[in-house]
Amino acid sequence: MIYLDTSVALAHLLAEDRSPPESLWTQTLVSSRLLEYELWTRVHARGLTHSHGEYVRTLIGHVALLELAPPVLARALEPFPHPVRTLDALHLASMEFLRAQGQPVQLASYDKRLLAAARDLNFDPVDL
Repeated sequence: MIYLDTSVALAHLLAEDRSPPESLWTQTLVSSRLLEYELWTRVHARGLTHSHGEYVRTLIGHVALLELAPPVLARALEPFPHPVRTLDALHLASMEFLRAQGQPVQLASYDKRLLAAARDLNFDPVDL
């Protein structure tokens, strides 16, 4: 299972220079419900709601979204081995929740800080 970070989803949606391989979208993808909010916020902020709205809905439809349930939120309140930002703590806590449920999880991200924190928690990155 691949945990999809917003940085990769936005790179795909906005056709940035660094964009994930098409093969990523054939994998089992999961993310926190935060992904939906982060994508819409960025698309609205760039004035791309009309041109990219359907793409956002399609992308979100390909990703299993994990709710911010109490165990996830509780873990995000605890310290991490590497200093993290608030949203990164929520994403990492979501990944740890999945792992605790017996799910093998890899991280797809372009965010170097998030990748470093995930490695500290023994999550493998996806080669993008």
